[in-house]
Amino acid sequence: MDRRELEQKLSGMGLIVEKVEHWAATQPDKAFIYYGEEQASYSYAEFNRLANCVAHNLRGLGVEKGDRVSLFLKNPWVTVLSMFALWKLGAVFCPINFLYKGRLLSYQLSDTAPKLLITESGREPLLNQISGDMACQRVVLHRPQPGQHDYDPESAGLRLEPSFEEIAFASLLEGNPNNPGVELNFWDTANIVYTSGTTGPPKGVVQSFRWLQNYCYYGVRMLHPEDVVYCDLPLYHVGGAFSLVGRAAWRGCTVSLWDRFSASDFWRRIKSSGASVTLLLDVMMPWLLKAEPRPDDRDNTLRRVHMQPLPEYHHVFAQRFGVDFVNVGYGATELGYVCAAIIDESLEGGGTPPEFTKGYAKNKVYQVAQSLGMPVVPGHQPIKKGYMGKACMQHQVAILGEHDEELEPGGYGQVAVRPRLPYLLLNEYFNKPEATVATTRNFWFHTGDGGRMEPDGSFYFVDRMGGFIRVKGENISSFQVEDVINTHPKVSMSAVFPVPAAEGLEDDIVVYIVVGEGHQLDNDELGAWIQREMPAYMRPRHIRFVDALPQTPTYKVEKYKLKEMFLAETRRS
Repeated sequence: MDRRELEQKLSGMGLIVEKVEHWAATQPDKAFIYYGEEQASYSYAEFNRLANCVAHNLRGLGVEKGDRVSLFLKNPWVTVLSMFALWKLGAVFCPINFLYKGRLLSYQLSDTAPKLLITESGREPLLNQISGDMACQRVVLHRPQPGQHDYDPESAGLRLEPSFEEIAFASLLEGNPNNPGVELNFWDTANIVYTSGTTGPPKGVVQSFRWLQNYCYYGVRMLHPEDVVYCDLPLYHVGGAFSLVGRAAWRGCTVSLWDRFSASDFWRRIKSSGASVTLLLDVMMPWLLKAEPRPDDRDNTLRRVHMQPLPEYHHVFAQRFGVDFVNVGYGATELGYVCAAIIDESLEGGGTPPEFTKGYAKNKVYQVAQSLGMPVVPGHQPIKKGYMGKACMQHQVAILGEHDEELEPGGYGQVAVRPRLPYLLLNEYFNKPEATVATTRNFWFHTGDGGRMEPDGSFYFVDRMGGFIRVKGENISSFQVEDVINTHPKVSMSAVFPVPAAEGLEDDIVVYIVVGEGHQLDNDELGAWIQREMPAYMRPRHIRFVDALPQTPTYKVEKYKLKEMFLAETRRS
């Protein structure tokens, strides 16, 4: 496919704001958001009206095109509404992990320097704690009312420090219902989403509206208007906000929206909302499989699941729960979606029962996949570990050696990507030009992931080459964990690294600690401090105290030696 044809395909998608406004005009009564926590349904017309009201009121608060606005929210309904309102203004959606506190929260807010912060009741103490570090003092606060699922009487009494100017989110929901009419272009900045840095603080990934088109293109093409997209992922990540909510909006589908994943309630939610498409992260699937098998396990509407990463038991899962297709691929916050494939799990008597099937017929799924160049592979046959599919049409993907030379098929090296059109990948790392240049050297984006390419053009993920750790669907860097732990007054040095998790395909975190001279520190004291300072997913599962860390002559910590020592210890036990 030449550049002109590719350009036409992406341009034909339109921008995501335009599509929501289109659906509000052409299918006004169709449900866009079903917010399951409140059992509340919002049509495209109602959602568009509310988003317009929020947009005009934010404009009244001084928010203009190009301004950054941070969202520190767990409530996904308020997040989605605010996200689209910001896009309508051409302002920049800057989500923050709602588990952050202290140093982690302060860093991101200071780095982003937003014009405005949108948050929710219960987070006042976290903001008061870092108020001296915040340049932004205007805070829009969502305060749940009695009877709403997230109302907490104790949080209702909390207040921000007087230095903050508080604006009620509820006051933004009335006013001008018309589309703001801001001119938007594919090169305009839509988001800044933070990703973990292996050798420094997290980096803000600046994404354009075309980045959104690129990330969602394959997912949108695979959706049928009848599909219902189920989302219980946090919206501070691209998977929840864009792969699920964003692509549903583009296709005019309904989103079944929930605050968080629940293994015990998952299938009831799927059945009650008629959900047919979702994304499952590694740790979710073992939890669902642990449930006692039932004769009606397959009696549900879930038909297509993107599994990240692809587990060896994907076919067992699909057969038990009646899933027709599993999507696999490769993407990142910087890249969007760059590799893709479909696994047909319906062979040999499996798949979704006919009475629960919705969306494209099986032959149509095959046709769409063929038009996109996506391989379709049988699920009942062995698939090599780490399978990511083939390169998407928007990108050139390669495996590079030490000097950025392209390796022959079968060679192990770094996965690297080149876009075929401008603005497909990140614009830059926000305020970090050196990191941007280093990552994009020799006109390749270097992912930091190790992989292989087979002779047929299929790509396989092998490992993370940097200091990344994957826990409960979160990408963490060893630097992040060390940076927090090293602020403990009794800690002299720390070294953090991953080991295979006891369950699933992700990691457990190990930390080795050198206590400062003249101090004493034990597991209980450090563990209690870590619990106060770090979100649960970032806390080390294993803590070890040592007199010194092994180092090279240039004082670089030799973590591989610590890892060997830890694994030898656990094998003995």
